[in-house]
Amino acid sequence: MAAPATTRRIQRRALLGSVTGSTIEWYDFLLYGTVAPIVFAPQFFPESDPFVAIMLAYFGHALTFLIRPFGGIFFAHIGDRIGRKKTLVVTLSMMGLGTMAIGLLPTYAQIGVWAPILLFTCRVIQGLAIGGEWGGALLLAYEYAPRERRGLYGAIPQTGVTWGLILGNLVLITTMHLSGSAFETWTWRIPFIISVVLIFLGLWIRKELDETPAFKKVLESGRVQRNPLGATLREHGPEVLIAVAVKAIETAPFYIFVTFMVSYAKSQLGYTSEQTLVAIVAGAVVASASIPVCGALSDRFGRIRVYVVGVLALVIISAPYFILAQSSVLGLIVASILAVGLAWSFITATLGTMMSELFSAEVRYTGITLGYQIGAAIFSGTAPMIAIWMVDRADQQWWPIPLYIIVLGVLSLAGVAAAVRRRVK
Repeated sequence: MAAPATTRRIQRRALLGSVTGSTIEWYDFLLYGTVAPIVFAPQFFPESDPFVAIMLAYFGHALTFLIRPFGGIFFAHIGDRIGRKKTLVVTLSMMGLGTMAIGLLPTYAQIGVWAPILLFTCRVIQGLAIGGEWGGALLLAYEYAPRERRGLYGAIPQTGVTWGLILGNLVLITTMHLSGSAFETWTWRIPFIISVVLIFLGLWIRKELDETPAFKKVLESGRVQRNPLGATLREHGPEVLIAVAVKAIETAPFYIFVTFMVSYAKSQLGYTSEQTLVAIVAGAVVASASIPVCGALSDRFGRIRVYVVGVLALVIISAPYFILAQSSVLGLIVASILAVGLAWSFITATLGTMMSELFSAEVRYTGITLGYQIGAAIFSGTAPMIAIWMVDRADQQWWPIPLYIIVLGVLSLAGVAAAVRRRVK
């Protein structure tokens, strides 16, 4: 009886280490997108037209996604050759230092053009770190999971996104409420600077973890790849493309709902930043509870079925989301719960496990990272900018955005149809 109890304890520790580190990473990463239109646009790009300033601030958001595949390739190479645990220590430390540095940056008024240059440099560091973190955190849970519960274990690290979003927005709401007008001058720095405390917490939780059983088997069998990237592209090229396609509908709508809406709700709907953040937090809270449930459902009904339900639900809710959002603050909260809390949860809960089942263990870190981060580079960072551009071209009307989401849904359904012909159940 001792051995099964010990195994379960190790599995629980792996889950805790995975979701805690992931939460801290996403807290750091998502802070920028929320603060960008409020602080970075006016203080780091004050010489630009307001529309251009917001676009430049969101370019810092997009830049990070463009960098993520490079960080993913580098750290996945280490993860598939040396181990998951060592990689996660480095990525978590890098993210914390990059985030704290943003909180200490002087503004354009103080050092001129060097302010946006340093801001973008910090975002590059964050992009490199998050590029390697996601795959490692996911595999930490997935490769420790019992075979019959891989869907649940693979879903739990995905809640790091929503827990990080909740934590970041709660800190921002509290800071805004307590500091008032001082938020836009200096107290916005506090949520970035306190990241250093969270990083030490994450490293402490992860320090007791060993390498995953799957990676140990790769080491014991001598199947460690000298060039994981080359092996992945040679043996799993179609699977990488499938992963990119299924990522599209999971990521672009998310950043439209939680990043673009911060500026749109304030400029077009007349809501305060605090009201919008409360709505986003409400959706994230529901998602944090829904994602593990959806992961467990995928163990029973299959990844594909649960994923397709989420895609169809998100496409259907995309237009009602904006109708509800413009009705009232309560409508925005309901819209956020339906879109992010429920529909999106079905997709993100199954995404990581579905990707993991496409690749063999010796190149799994590289394979899932390539698909996930290339998909993020194409669809995530550009989403707020595309949404702003479409709304501007449509005379500030929201109707092009649901059409964009429908196109992404079709692309992802084509990807999942290809996955059916592979190994995904």
